[in-house]
Amino acid sequence: MKKFIVLGTALLLALCSNAQQPGKWQPLFNGKDLKGWKQLGGKASYVVKDKEIIGTTITGTPNTFLATEKDYGNFILELEYKLDQDFNSGIQFRSQSKADYQNGRVFGYQMEIDPSERAWSGGIYEEGRRGWLYPLDLNPVAQKAYKASTWNKYRIECNGNEIRTFINGVPAAHVVDAELPTGFIALQVHGIGNNKADEGKTIRWRNIRIMENPAPSQLSPYDDVYVVNNLPNNISPQEQKNGYRLLWDGTSTKGWRGAYKTTFPAKGWEIKDGTLNVLPSDGAESTNGGDIVSDEMFTAFDLEFDFKLTEGANSGVKYFVTESEKNTGSAIGLEYQILDDAKHPDAKLGAVGNRTLGSLYDLIPAMHFTNSHKAVGEWNHGRVVVYPDNRVEHWLNGHKVVSYKRGDNIYKALVARSKYADWPNFGMAKEGRILLQDHGNSVSFKSIKIKVLSK
Repeated sequence: MKKFIVLGTALLLALCSNAQQPGKWQPLFNGKDLKGWKQLGGKASYVVKDKEIIGTTITGTPNTFLATEKDYGNFILELEYKLDQDFNSGIQFRSQSKADYQNGRVFGYQMEIDPSERAWSGGIYEEGRRGWLYPLDLNPVAQKAYKASTWNKYRIECNGNEIRTFINGVPAAHVVDAELPTGFIALQVHGIGNNKADEGKTIRWRNIRIMENPAPSQLSPYDDVYVVNNLPNNISPQEQKNGYRLLWDGTSTKGWRGAYKTTFPAKGWEIKDGTLNVLPSDGAESTNGGDIVSDEMFTAFDLEFDFKLTEGANSGVKYFVTESEKNTGSAIGLEYQILDDAKHPDAKLGAVGNRTLGSLYDLIPAMHFTNSHKAVGEWNHGRVVVYPDNRVEHWLNGHKVVSYKRGDNIYKALVARSKYADWPNFGMAKEGRILLQDHGNSVSFKSIKIKVLSK
């Protein structure tokens, strides 16, 4: 028996030791031919020359991918690329192609190659499905990392749900997402439609290598890059390091109460499956359960929240709510508008669209970008940043859609012509609560988190 115990202990120690062994770099490209790779999608050209893979654009064909025959889960990928002429491209990873999904269309994560003025090289896009997961407006420092007309080095780290990208050594994107735990790696030649001017453009790749199952010490240390976390009601280690915490715990009413009340509403709100839901009633302000507000008050902060609209729904997230006005209806505060613009009549009221989704309600209209507004029934990611100097930003799905400064002359002029003109010093409180609005329509919230920027 002792012999078996000793042998079992030795085997366990050996397995633990092996699990901690550092990963080893392996080439993905042998420098001679395309062994281990297969072409998917379009018909763009891939050839090997001088230890480089050269991709060339062709008109009349969709996006083309040179994909590894093997799938990869946890890894570090490094490669170099050079655009001989400017055009859009990318590096697919944890990607898939299935016959039962759009006739085999490639879908999955992509580290963007974008030489345009937008400068989103290094951002993360989901090809074939959700679109932009991490537009590089979220990390302006990394927008300067791409180098035109020369070799650029990309690094992708996938470790469980954490995905991180680096361009020329600069941290670019950080996404926490559980949708695609494994898949192939692919080199993209972007489709150019029938644009003859873009035909024959080339991109080169070299020094492509991968390390599977790297040890923790081989992953890059955490930095201060903004994190897009798609796990519900979750704070990742990087977010925690950056100072974020949950403002709603995902399961209870702790930290929240009814506006102008001492307790959480007894009706009109429901907590179910990690979501905080406004129950539908008559479509009017605060006539059912009423608004809810945070117990805490905030001065400068970075507030994040996910929300989902139903058809024709209206709601909002307000900030600098003091409850000092003692008004009826919804409590007074600056409002991040949440609205079905197509079906709710409020979208056509106000001025120049300043009551549409993401707007500073009745004051400043939200800008629209490609992929900035999700369809009704899909989850959207909202964000309000209030800086210590009173600069304020509204973000929607990674895009900055509103920017203003509390208290400046422009702000005062906007208030003077709004429905808030009769409220003294509207929106100028030193501190206030966060409010989720009951407007009588079915709306859901989750992943409500905050970072305090000053006290």
